[in-house]
Amino acid sequence: MEAIRKYAAEFIGTMVLVIMGCGTAMLVGCDAVNGGGYILTALAFGLVIVGMAYCVGNISGCHINPAVSLGVLISGGMSVKDFICYVVSQCLGSIAGTGILSLIFTLGNVEDKTGGFGSNGLAGVNGSAAAGLIVEIVLTCIFVLTIIGVTSKKAGHGSFGGLVIGLTLTLVHILGIGLTGTSVNPARSLGPAIFAGGDALSSLWVFIVGPFVGAALAAVIYKLLEGKSEK
Repeated sequence: MEAIRKYAAEFIGTMVLVIMGCGTAMLVGCDAVNGGGYILTALAFGLVIVGMAYCVGNISGCHINPAVSLGVLISGGMSVKDFICYVVSQCLGSIAGTGILSLIFTLGNVEDKTGGFGSNGLAGVNGSAAAGLIVEIVLTCIFVLTIIGVTSKKAGHGSFGGLVIGLTLTLVHILGIGLTGTSVNPARSLGPAIFAGGDALSSLWVFIVGPFVGAALAAVIYKLLEGKSEK
């Protein structure tokens, strides 16, 4: 029963992330030139992580991101079974969240200013998959490295961990939105890409491979920096 509660928490957390983060992007747009919608979207993704960290963090750890779960797995913080179930729950949560957004924007006849349910893309890097991969690898590595460090037993950040992680996600969005829309989260990219179709779906692999590689690098880097295993 405890395991089911953890998976349910990951489903709900990821669903809320997509609704609030992608929903904000759809409503206000993410034009880096105009700036307002850009910053609001970055804040929306960061703030929802803060909220969910204090909401479901004590239940599942509030990964709500397959890349984070991979980093935790490599760091020895979860089993392979839990990793698989977390990823499935997160992906289903993303699809459910995008479905809810689709209903709201369709029934309310509201314009989706992203044109694709807040999906990620390569327009900001002129269609270059290689550049997009580098962006996602670097940003995910920074994000997951922060998470592993903040949640380390040696860190001693206590109840401030969720705030630090949320602010870091805001930070990587501030750089990444204009380049790839900022994924750093394969599940977050999956739901919107399925509903948007077209280019979003064809470039989805970048937003799966990049974050997973970045997370794996983060776990390895932290192990090297930390040295001996924690007691």
